[in-house]
Amino acid sequence: MSTPSFALEQVRTRRRRVAGHQVVFWVCSAIVGLAVFLAIFGPLLAPQDPNASNLADAFVGPVSGHALGFDSQGRDLLSRLLTGARTSMAGPLLVVVVSVSAGATLAVAAAWAGGWVDSIISTVLDIMFSFPAILLAVLAAAVFGAGLTAPTLALGAAYTPYIARVLRGAALRERAREYVAACEVQGLGAWTICARHLAPNLLPLIVAQATLTFGYAMVDFAAISYIGLGVQPPTADWGVMVSTGQAGVLQGYPLESLTAGGSIVLVVVAVNLLGERLAAKDAEGR
Repeated sequence: MSTPSFALEQVRTRRRRVAGHQVVFWVCSAIVGLAVFLAIFGPLLAPQDPNASNLADAFVGPVSGHALGFDSQGRDLLSRLLTGARTSMAGPLLVVVVSVSAGATLAVAAAWAGGWVDSIISTVLDIMFSFPAILLAVLAAAVFGAGLTAPTLALGAAYTPYIARVLRGAALRERAREYVAACEVQGLGAWTICARHLAPNLLPLIVAQATLTFGYAMVDFAAISYIGLGVQPPTADWGVMVSTGQAGVLQGYPLESLTAGGSIVLVVVAVNLLGERLAAKDAEGR
């Protein structure tokens, strides 16, 4: 093969790869957008009361007016799936808010102050790394009671060091840039420089890390609800539906577990792919 032909083939391969990445990006964006839409409007779109049960309809398959049939308690599966999107998305979103807020604050403080402040924060983060997120959430739910609050705070604390460690490195690079020195020469205070200049330059990386954290937190929340320490029945939640659907699996009716579990997997994969894509774009930009 001649050199010009080889170069042309490389260009075509690169274009196909870029086109493939764009397709994946837009498909994942559509999935995440749909999940967010359902989290907001799902309860309004539910055709039935998600908690209304009729044992006579238990494990009845799809029929007219009930596209997915009924669960073990005779509750409409489609209604529970649509309503459960809100609780399944709310917990991970709160974890992202807690962990990103705390992680970004610690990272910027460590990078700006340096010295003993950086050493103390780094030591604290290293200690926090030793606690697995899911174990910390289970312990918090066991001590403070099942529900949404305890696992949210525990997972938020568990994910904070991961975000802080990544952002600290980026914040150190920004701290050494000339625009920071120029701001200091102008007499701007540390708080003003960090809030108006340094933090906004970290925003693309923060968004990428928040997206990845959301996917991990969603899996952890589903696991916590599955073992009965998260959202409590009869509240509709995808993790709860996977757990309560076990009875149907054993009786040859796996639709509840499959639809809820499939929804979790689909959203998590889409969110993680988006997060990786955003992280790659941020790395290219740097």
